[in-house]
Amino acid sequence: MDRGVSIMRVGVASEAEGWRLDRALAAAIPTLSRERLKALISSGAVFGPQGAAVRDPASKAVPGGAYEVHVPATAEAHNAPQDIPLVIVHEDEHLLVVDKPAGMVVHPAAGNIDGTMVNALLHHCAGRLSGIGGVARPGIVHRIDKGTSGLIVVAKTDRAHEGLAAQFAKHSIDRRYKAIVAGIPNPPSGTVDAPLARSSANRQKMAIVAEGRGKRAVTHYALERPLKEASLIECRLETGRTHQVRVHMTSIGHALLGDPAYGRTKIAHRDLLNQLDFKRQALHAAVLGFVHPVSKQNLTFESVVPSDMQELLIALSV
Repeated sequence: MDRGVSIMRVGVASEAEGWRLDRALAAAIPTLSRERLKALISSGAVFGPQGAAVRDPASKAVPGGAYEVHVPATAEAHNAPQDIPLVIVHEDEHLLVVDKPAGMVVHPAAGNIDGTMVNALLHHCAGRLSGIGGVARPGIVHRIDKGTSGLIVVAKTDRAHEGLAAQFAKHSIDRRYKAIVAGIPNPPSGTVDAPLARSSANRQKMAIVAEGRGKRAVTHYALERPLKEASLIECRLETGRTHQVRVHMTSIGHALLGDPAYGRTKIAHRDLLNQLDFKRQALHAAVLGFVHPVSKQNLTFESVVPSDMQELLIALSV
């Protein structure tokens, strides 16, 4: 047996007949949150009465059935705390809001095993982060791309994580981005409602796909300021899919300037970007609003556009 794993053997109560498995197990194991159990089930760490792994949290629980839940020891987390400066715009005992700089990766992954926001958070919070995301992503409720700057909320406790995750699932989080795009949208405001999935041609990229093949993605955009063959726009996310703003704006002919994956940069813009040494997509998570999952207070945070995007805006001003 793996000594880094504890095994919990539980029975499902008769009154749980018809319940989802994650709900039934959460009732039987009050020390584990439902979101944590969802993650464990999906990872194959929960075994049913017949001894086989059950991987669907929505599967029906077997009343009276004996389940094994294999819980990795949190002390085995491989992420190392690193003393990396963070811009903290809000912090309390349940959560914190970070203003992430462009270039910082949110959590360790292939090619970025350290120097991430998670490494910095583990140092700042002395390891006190929610465990729902597992050892690779402690505290992480949502992400923004490495090349995108701006606001991100982090959960310190499982209670906060569950409450925030529920708001993201209901699309009630206020997420507004500032983007510098090629061209001037006409009409000046609108909505892109197009599902996204991994590109079949390049698994590192996302693509718009047919209905039913991907996840629904909705972006509301509005022109804020016309520039030289470009625009400053605000994008309000109804959903929060990977690369959503980047793909959606490209799809209507207004790719983000500097975007290394989806941009189709004009020569004039390319020369300017090189002159300014601007090497990322011009995208900033400027507004983040949500209901505090514990105090129930309405919170809204704003972040000014960083200096590199400010320089680009000045250079493009009409």
